[in-house]
Amino acid sequence: MDKKVFYTISEISNILNVSEKTIRRHINSGKLKSQKIGGVHRIPKEDLSLFLNLKKPQKTESGERTINFPKLSHVPEGDISKKWNKHKQKINLVSPANKRLIDVIVVGTGLAGGSASATLAELGYNVKAFCFQDSSRRAHSIAAQGGINAAKNYQGDGDSVYRLFYDTIKGGDYRSREANVYRLAEVSANIIDQCVAQGVPFARDYGGMLDNRSFGGVLVSRTFYAKGQTGQQLLLGAYSAMNRQINRGKLKMYTRHEMLDLVVVDGKARGIIARDLVSGKLERHSAHAVVIATGGYGNVFFLSTNAMGSNVTASWKIHKKGAFFANPCFTQIHPTCIPVSGENQSKLTLMSESLRNDGRIWVPKKIEDVKKLRLKEIKPTDIKEEDRDYYLERRYPAFGNLVPRDVASRAAKERCDAGFGVNKTGEAVYLDFCSAIIRYGKERAHSSGQDSSNIELVTKLGKQLIKEKYGNLFQMYEKITDENPYETPMMIYPAVHYTMGGVWVDYNLMTSINGCFAIG
Repeated sequence: MDKKVFYTISEISNILNVSEKTIRRHINSGKLKSQKIGGVHRIPKEDLSLFLNLKKPQKTESGERTINFPKLSHVPEGDISKKWNKHKQKINLVSPANKRLIDVIVVGTGLAGGSASATLAELGYNVKAFCFQDSSRRAHSIAAQGGINAAKNYQGDGDSVYRLFYDTIKGGDYRSREANVYRLAEVSANIIDQCVAQGVPFARDYGGMLDNRSFGGVLVSRTFYAKGQTGQQLLLGAYSAMNRQINRGKLKMYTRHEMLDLVVVDGKARGIIARDLVSGKLERHSAHAVVIATGGYGNVFFLSTNAMGSNVTASWKIHKKGAFFANPCFTQIHPTCIPVSGENQSKLTLMSESLRNDGRIWVPKKIEDVKKLRLKEIKPTDIKEEDRDYYLERRYPAFGNLVPRDVASRAAKERCDAGFGVNKTGEAVYLDFCSAIIRYGKERAHSSGQDSSNIELVTKLGKQLIKEKYGNLFQMYEKITDENPYETPMMIYPAVHYTMGGVWVDYNLMTSINGCFAIG
């Protein structure tokens, strides 16, 4: 008789990438049957498959087939801080001579796809990269503004790999796979070094060292940035690396091509079907592995900060071929976006997370002031300091305006739902830079030997410094809203930003289809 296979709660948690608390909740509700063996819950494999409704054949475009689930996550054993090094020591390698014989397709050429294409070609693989834009420089990664995090501790404020790991896990509501997040924290420092070597012009301090600022949800400064256009500069670095490989003949670029389907042969991904968007011709491209790097599905919402071309087609196509999704409900709502302006709007515009370093978020304390603001009988600058509710500073004094994005978004919606929204739709709060302008102005006046008690001079110097830090963001806001954010507070409201759920991958970033990988 076959030996019955059992899983522990921790093993199922690791396989399904959910918390142990979730598994226990399903056991207590009776949905998931378990047996106590030696005082420990044991769940038979058959009951787990039945619970997941995967014992029945799953219908895909290629016909009826049974999916072998649960899939193993292939997370190495041992202490979390040693998993990645242990994995690198034991992973199978490919010799340089054999790399020349292996073809890889990368779909999407944003920061993930572009850097992967360049790196794979640099290693010696033959790479085909596909994007539907006119150029890979047009990928939506170009819209990233705030910065990129790395545990380098340049500010000497107590940052470490573990702190970056913990902040990321906490920011993901403890749903992320811990081993993958710890690896991310470990390699973060090397990513910055690589970007600098490629020529990415990160901001630097007066002494020429790389500068840092803070992001929401952390108590340290670990964000490396290039003014308010970090995504653009990073993408240009990846694009330059790709062009070098194109020149070598190791990378072939297919612009204006859209992936229509994944080719699966004997259970393994072996290529794609693509359409040339110029001629309309269908093309088939073969490879030994396929990498999907096409971004998230924020556009399933009516309005989001995503470009309208970010249509999640590739991810949907591989899902229909059998690639599992994990946490598709897990969508990030960004707290600082320009509010909706009309019924005919196609998307929303993001204002960088970095603005919360110096901007203070508030609404009026008195409902009468709110009504006058909506009718434009008064200006926000007319409201006295004691009549303003800096609700994030009041509720979360440790983090202030730099609370995690989900916390800031919920708080803004709560204030607006309570009737304190400041625009005509009642769906906006203020992001005010007046205090930062005065603070920076006094600092610069003092350091340059000028009169720091001269308010007019201090304001002028403060605006200059704010312009140096956020000038392009302020200019973008003024162009869209026709309001000068140096003189009057910005109006912001939460909006759908990016998706943290998506195609399920194991520790090696392979989906549930062998040979098909998902990154980004």
